[in-house]
Amino acid sequence: MQQCILLFGFRCFDLNLLDMSILRNEIKNNLTYLKNEIEHIFEGGRDTVLSEVTVGQVYGGMRGLTALVCNTSYVDPYSGLHIGDFTVEDLSEKYPEEIFYLLCTGKLPESDFLEEFRKEMNERSGVPQYTWDVLKALPEDTHPMSMLSLGILTMEQESVFKRNYLKGIPKSDFWKYTFEDALNVIAKLPELAAGIYRIRFGDGTLIKRDPDLDWAGNLAMMLGLPNSGKELARLMRLYLVLHCDHEGGNVSAFTSRVVNSALSSLYYAISAGLNGLAGPLHGLANQNCLKFILEIRHRFGDLVSEEEIALYIKETLDSGKVIPGYGHAVLRVTDPRFTAFMKFGKAYCSENVCFQIAEKLFKVVPDILKTYKGGKVASPWPNVDAASGALLFKYGLNQFDFYTVLFGVSRILGFCAQNILAQGLGQPIIRPKSVTNKWVADQLMKNKVNH
Repeated sequence: MQQCILLFGFRCFDLNLLDMSILRNEIKNNLTYLKNEIEHIFEGGRDTVLSEVTVGQVYGGMRGLTALVCNTSYVDPYSGLHIGDFTVEDLSEKYPEEIFYLLCTGKLPESDFLEEFRKEMNERSGVPQYTWDVLKALPEDTHPMSMLSLGILTMEQESVFKRNYLKGIPKSDFWKYTFEDALNVIAKLPELAAGIYRIRFGDGTLIKRDPDLDWAGNLAMMLGLPNSGKELARLMRLYLVLHCDHEGGNVSAFTSRVVNSALSSLYYAISAGLNGLAGPLHGLANQNCLKFILEIRHRFGDLVSEEEIALYIKETLDSGKVIPGYGHAVLRVTDPRFTAFMKFGKAYCSENVCFQIAEKLFKVVPDILKTYKGGKVASPWPNVDAASGALLFKYGLNQFDFYTVLFGVSRILGFCAQNILAQGLGQPIIRPKSVTNKWVADQLMKNKVNH
């Protein structure tokens, strides 16, 4: 365990001792590998054209434009999320702590890592009192995502990166201090998220962390739910694993990376990423899926049939609405993360009505979407959100606005890993070129003349 000292009221860790940690050394090794890989790629043709951009992409949010490199994860249209060389099926029984190691290093840790990481988190845990004072002073109806983003921001003054950058450090060391900030934030997340739930939806009493529990286990316990127990802890581990990262181009990860590329500290970058995640087109999908399931239950009762669900689906589509939880920007198969949630549901709550409706939707919806209006739906298959909300609801998390907080806690693992690696690789500030409507119109005119 590294030595801890207090400096100006902040908890600081001796970087020389921390350098001996397995995770830190493995990140070093991964950065060396990635740098060599990039050099080899550049030797093969630094000016080689990789992607062409259309007018539609310029105006359509750059969707489908290959313009980023993300070395933590990627999504294959037919096999889903990959982290390193591992698929969701490989990782669904792992702990979030192990996934953070994998995101940073490209490989899974040895068996003793979990115990060491638990000790590390205990050393670094403890949300400052001033953060609680700020959160408790907010209006009672403040959205939990606003509270999470603000909670992270209040702790920005504790950034190890910022403090050392102001002293003057070489660019090659930026990643080390970003790593320090990452560990400090991750250690406080279960307490912060659970505390937000207790303040916003409970009586405001905070539950102390248990130093003997793992990261997700502490989050589940500190929520103080009546159904809290081993099953909820298992679900929380699975949820935090499945949502941890999803390439670099989604709104939240990309926003976090852009902010950190300006050398704004990881606290600023995480808060910014969370603000993007809070949008209804990004992080609200699982609660919308659950609302849809509850609407079906309210209309047809607990014993709703597949035929009744099919009728409701067609009515929904005919009214111009989409089916929540079905379709994906990249995937062209059932999301393996959905499959992992369904496997959990069958093992632990197969008698739950909301889960049963989610099962029946899976049997009915894809076949309808395949043929609806000539089968124009590119992806009729369920994504991760089609099942997760029903499972959270079963275990007593009936405050829908909190679901995105859990998504954010998980996705912060990806924010941290992506920015650690980016700083270690010396990636520059992100600054794409923008143009005006006139420029685009002129280009189109030139193309017509030339052809």
